[in-house]
Amino acid sequence: MLASILQPFIEWVTGTIGSHGLFAVFGLMVLESTGVLIPSEAIAPFAGYLVSIGKMSLFGAVAAGVMGNLIGSWIAYTIGITGGRELWLRYGKFVGVRAHHLATAEKWFDRYGEFTVFISRCLPVVRTFISFPAGAARMNFVKFTFYTLLGCVPWVFALTYVGYLLGKNWEEVGSFIHYLDFAVALGIVVGIAYLLWRWLSARSSKAG
Repeated sequence: MLASILQPFIEWVTGTIGSHGLFAVFGLMVLESTGVLIPSEAIAPFAGYLVSIGKMSLFGAVAAGVMGNLIGSWIAYTIGITGGRELWLRYGKFVGVRAHHLATAEKWFDRYGEFTVFISRCLPVVRTFISFPAGAARMNFVKFTFYTLLGCVPWVFALTYVGYLLGKNWEEVGSFIHYLDFAVALGIVVGIAYLLWRWLSARSSKAG
């Protein structure tokens, strides 16, 4: 369903990555994290497919995607902190930016605070726009960068690895991509809860 709706984008994305490799993965992820609606659901799985046929390495594909996510987030953060939100909305419509998408991210940030930057990296729509309200709120840049990396690494890796496993059938990821969104987010939360439990257990043992 998702793949058919986004077919023109998918064909352009795959053609660009096929021609320019890791540079295209990086550049497209920069655009996606800046707010341009280029689906990472097409970028990373196709990169994973290229990994499966030996056209690029898994480390290279994930690293390019993560760095693209980070730098794109920095750009969006800067737009937010410098008050460029209205300008971006005015002209962003030409590249798919929608006011209601940004409004959704702003509501999430207002409600859940800085931790949203981390968890939203695994949620549809919000992950693309969360950097704007973080910048507007003047969130600490180092903390913003840390949360961004912490959230986008498992997301990019999961999408790339699924594309690798699916091989030439990588487009099938579109049929269950939203389930993957929440599965990755749940995995992160469970992992943090486990580490916190281990830390608290070790602390109580020392105290006893």
